[in-house]
Order: sequence, then structure tokens, then C-alpha cells
Amino acid sequence: MANRRKNSLYPKLSAELSALMRTGWADTERHDLQPAEQAPYAARRRAALSERFPGERLVVPSGNLKVRSNDDTYPFRPYSGYVHLTGDQARDGALVLEPRAEGGHDAYCYQLPRDSRDDDEFWTGAHAELWTGRRRSLAESERVLGLPCRDVRTAAADLAAARGVPTRIVRGVDPALEAAVTTDAERDAALEDALSDLRLVKDAWELGELRKAVDSTVRGFTDVVGELSRAVASSERWLEGTFFRRARLEGNAVGYGTICAAGEHATIMHWTDNDGPVRQGDLLLLDAGVETRSLYTADVTRTLPISGTFTPLQRKVYDAVYEAQEAGIATVKPGAAYRDFHEAAQRHLATRLVEWGFIEGPAERAYELGLQRRFTMAGTGHMLGLDVHDCARARTEEYVDGLLEPGMCLTVEPGLYFQADDLTVPEEWRGIGVRIEDDLVVTEDGHENLSAGLPRSADEVEAWMARFAG
Repeated sequence: MANRRKNSLYPKLSAELSALMRTGWADTERHDLQPAEQAPYAARRRAALSERFPGERLVVPSGNLKVRSNDDTYPFRPYSGYVHLTGDQARDGALVLEPRAEGGHDAYCYQLPRDSRDDDEFWTGAHAELWTGRRRSLAESERVLGLPCRDVRTAAADLAAARGVPTRIVRGVDPALEAAVTTDAERDAALEDALSDLRLVKDAWELGELRKAVDSTVRGFTDVVGELSRAVASSERWLEGTFFRRARLEGNAVGYGTICAAGEHATIMHWTDNDGPVRQGDLLLLDAGVETRSLYTADVTRTLPISGTFTPLQRKVYDAVYEAQEAGIATVKPGAAYRDFHEAAQRHLATRLVEWGFIEGPAERAYELGLQRRFTMAGTGHMLGLDVHDCARARTEEYVDGLLEPGMCLTVEPGLYFQADDLTVPEEWRGIGVRIEDDLVVTEDGHENLSAGLPRSADEVEAWMARFAG
């Protein structure tokens, strides 16, 4: 197919050039590939999903490219449920679980095959391999994933022709595949809920990836502390770029938009413009996480005195948040209610806010009415894994109303935020924002703080900064 792009410098393709381009290419098929380390774990996850939906066809797409500007696309990030069940990250793919008459399912994966050198698409297509890089062949994908692989270009027709079997598909991921099947929204939503449920408890391989993500994140935070003096001379973006360098060096990228918030920006929960000044005497709230090449992410926050030393008022606020986090972390153990760490941290902060005269007591009444939320804003944590807010579609009774189990990974992240325009607090408090966040995995007898390599108490933070700050 000739390149049809408007305003192309080469609007026509000669037969001679086409013939030249189709010849003289080496055979690059790889026969030495081994199954991915994740493959047996992904197979067990598929088996668990199969048990939940006997006799039904399940379709889990990976997703498509999305246009950022004209012919430029966003970096592709596959649907997390697809990654969890396959270990694959290819665009335009789909996992299908086909029910067997005798029970269980046969799993196969639709993939975009390599471009053929027998036509011009491999070098003139919008997403041609010669432009964007080599893909795996179907045979290569079969070896790596441990799954039979089919040409995704036939997927919509195949699914449309396969009548008579109840089908569920994850909606909002691949419109073409969604249009090819007959389903209903309620049943499809239950499939997506189940995919989140299955990720609540991480297996050993996943926990290893989360440890890698957190360890890289710890190094990224140390990098940032070492660059503080450069940031004072530039902006928050210097520090954002510093952390991003570590994320790209050791992982895939950052797991979410880095929050690099200095001064009053620290009171904005999701400040990601990161274009403000970094001034001596202010606090820097850095909320950032490295995403591994397998797409598991860390999520850590530290609040740092840019000068290296907290002022008395900054330390007062910081200590209150630290004590709240300690109270929350202490509750994390098997059999505890998921809500326990949130309630412990929020009750502590409500007590402090009553003591300081910012909300009306007594503290228990203030907590029951949620009055502390003017200054705490959000919940105190969330599940963590392939998504920074992992398992978001899990059933409520299994997540926020559930009990903690070994293998669950979650954040504990209380904070206090005194907005710059809040007239209910003294002027010297306005513009102070503090959050401390760590990544915990529930163990058989308690918990492990994966991000314990970063200091948390005010004294520890100051000593750490004295050692590394540039």
C-alpha cells in the first residue's frame, strides 16, 4: 500500500522502488527464545479466572495506540488485566479463554504478527516495523508467553462468527473487538471486577517486581536530594527530570505522573505541572514511583525541607503526620480490616487538629463527622501493583470492606494540607503541606515495609539530607 499521507514529499511509489524494498532482507526469526519468567505465574492466574466463569468465553484485550497529536501517538501502555494474565505488553492483542465441553478453558492470544516483506506495508504503513521497531513473530510469542498465538487481524471476524457461547469482554479497551461480540454491560463489568479481585493478593513473582520498583525509587529519591541545589537555581522540573532519569535507566518509566511540589504546591494533592520555584525555607513534597519493565510500580512520598532543616512549625506538622503514619502502619497485619490503617491515621490527625484549635472537638466527634478531612483531604492509602491505584474495580466487600491477607501490597500515606488561602488557620500555617507514604506488603505475621530504605522521621530525614544534598 502506498503512503497516503497528505503533504508527503513522496506522494507516489514507483514499481521499481517497491520491488527494491521487498528484496534482500535476512531471516531474523529467533529460535533461541525461552519462556518468560512470568509465564507459569500467568498460567496460574488464567486458571483462577477460568474457575470463576465456567462455560463462558472471556475476551481480555491489550488495547490500541492513542493519538497524542496528528500522527504522533502516546507511548503504549497495555491494559493491566491483560498484562497480569499473559505477561505480554504488545499493542492490539487479546487473550481469549475458550470454554471446553468437558470443563475449563483453552487459552490463546491474538497478536499483531510481523510485517510481511511481500508488500509495502512494512515500510510505508502508519506503524510499520521499519519505522517503529521489530515485533515478535507469532511463533516467537508462543515460546515466550507459553500460549498459542493467532493473527489478531482475524480476531474481530473470528469472534463475530463464534455464536452460541455466552461471551464476556473487558469494555473500553478495544472498540473493534467490543463491536464484534454480543454481550451485556452488567456481565462485562463482572469480568472486569474479577480481574481486579485476582490482583488483590500478589504472587511471589509479583512481590519480587514490586521490590525492584521500590528499590529503584529509593535510589531516585536519593538522586533528587543530591540535585536540590540545582533545583533552587531552576524549578521543580529539574527534580522531576532527575527522578525520571532513574526511572528510565532502571525501569520502564515512572508509574504515574510525578508530583514534585515545592512551597504551597505541596498542598495540592495531585500537583503535576512541576513548574514552580524551589526556595530555601520551603518544603518539597515528592510523590514518585519507578515502574519496572514488567509494569509494576512503586508509590512513595517524602516531604523534605529544602534548606535541609525543618523550621519548628514545619517539624510540628511533619511529626503529626509521621505519628499518624506510625499508627496506621502498626495495624497492617493478616486478618485486620483494610480500613484499620486509614482509621488509625485519621483519628490521630483529628486529635491533633482539635488540639491545635482548627476543628471543633472532642476528637472522636470530629472524626465521626469527618471534620479532619478539610486538612487531610484524601484516604490514607490504596492497593498497589500493576496500577498505582491497583485493583480499583475489585468488589467492595473484597477491598475496602475486606480483610488483609498475606501477599497484599498497599500504601500508607497520611497527610496534612493547609491551603495558602485558608483563613481558618493562622497565616504562618498557610501553604504547608506534608505527606509521608510507604509501600507495605502483608506477611504471614505482620507486614514488611518495602520502602524502609528511605528515612521517615524528621531527625532521620535531616541526617539523610545532610549526607546527600548537593
